Amino acid sequence: MTDLTALAAALATHPHITGKRDIDVACAALGLSQNSPGRPGDDAAAIPDADGWQLMATEGFMNDFVAAAPWFAGWCAVMVNVSDILAMGGRPTAATNALWAPDAATAQEILRGMRDASETYGVPIVGGHTNLRTDQPQLAAAIWGRARALITSFDARPGDVLIAATDQRGAYAGDSDNFPAFLNTPAARLRGDMDLLPTLAEDGLATAGKDISQGGIAGTALMLAECSGVGIRITPGDITPPDGDLTRWMTAFPSFGFLLTARPENADTVLHRFQARDIGAAVIGSVTAGSTLSLSDGATHHVVWDHAAHPYLGLGPEKKETAVA
Repeated sequence: MTDLTALAAALATHPHITGKRDIDVACAALGLSQNSPGRPGDDAAAIPDADGWQLMATEGFMNDFVAAAPWFAGWCAVMVNVSDILAMGGRPTAATNALWAPDAATAQEILRGMRDASETYGVPIVGGHTNLRTDQPQLAAAIWGRARALITSFDARPGDVLIAATDQRGAYAGDSDNFPAFLNTPAARLRGDMDLLPTLAEDGLATAGKDISQGGIAGTALMLAECSGVGIRITPGDITPPDGDLTRWMTAFPSFGFLLTARPENADTVLHRFQARDIGAAVIGSVTAGSTLSLSDGATHHVVWDHAAHPYLGLGPEKKETAVA
């Protein structure tokens, strides 16, 4: 049996989760709130355009990661941006990059990863910035997409169920917490999987959602809870880790992973959409009133984080001032 007290404490201090607080610093410096243009806090900025939305997102990568795994970093530059667009209910249009490297050979390996991912996912790289005169490799990438209907981070409501959908047909990359499920995978299958989120959005089956990023299931659930101004209660017993290590899986970065909320009557339909493509999906919790991310075994509840007491991204709903007569 999982010790939920210990698990909650481990998650609250895990660097993959606490690292996301860097976003709060940037938002405060820029004067951003979730009501700013593009609605910061979502996986991509959504700009109204005709009968839909233009979507924009960007990702940067740690220098040590790029230096140690240049091809993988290049692939991830495309893949994680694609996931951000999909999480919004969109379809990716094109990507650009910004690359620094000490020499052409290093740059070529990074670019090979980007090109392989671009061709696999069908997302063209249409430009960027290149500098081959730096001491260490650095990489960032941006992406554009379009959505006819949105899945946002702001619309989870008490009574919704929490669904985790993750492709576990892969393995951890060495000792890291990255879980690629794309290696030796046919491009047609990956492209087919990409259509799941837009169709869920267009069919109105998801109330809110986010892609599972570096904060893992736990950190992503906390971001979703704060942005929506709600609590989320996770039942760890309903989560099946690929290697049995629950703490690792709840803080892991899967190459294809999403947290979605849905009304209970729509949950089975959402689950079936993923399961029909051999992607694991399960209800792992619920949305509650309040401001805590907690773990539950049905009888006891263990708080991981209270975003009202300790803001996470700093992008929760703005509090309305009460008029005084």
